[in-house]
Amino acid sequence: MEQDDDNQNLVLGILFGIIALVIALVIGLTTYVTGQANQAKTAVAAVAEVPEIAEVGAPLVKLYFDSGKAELPAVAGEEVAKVIAKLAEEPTKLVLLSGYHDETGGAAVNAEVAKARAIAVKEALIAAGVSADKIQMRKPAITLGGGDDAEARRVEVRVQ
Repeated sequence: MEQDDDNQNLVLGILFGIIALVIALVIGLTTYVTGQANQAKTAVAAVAEVPEIAEVGAPLVKLYFDSGKAELPAVAGEEVAKVIAKLAEEPTKLVLLSGYHDETGGAAVNAEVAKARAIAVKEALIAAGVSADKIQMRKPAITLGGGDDAEARRVEVRVQ
């Protein structure tokens, strides 16, 4: 009899241990998911705080990229020089960058490539002496560049 009681106590102990682990797992996952949701809300709020800058006029410079690539094209130095010259003429203006992509590849990958291209141009401008606070990046309402894929893979630079 005593052995049956010991076995029963052992089984109950294991059962309660498993229940405690499941409860701890549920609480942990709930805390993790809630924390992730709060971080996402904070990130969205931070993005919402940045005022949307409207594009004014035609772009001063368009830099064209290879498919799926964010490396600056060979003419980037000449184009960056144009932007610096324009800023020298109008030092109170800002530089606005907008990255575009073609239709090849997935939407998420394309958005990242367009962003990486704009960041590459931003870094080139900073390396050439443009203050980082004078450069604004803007996600275009439509990032697809049109019917010509080569034309679509670009970053437009405006001084406004």
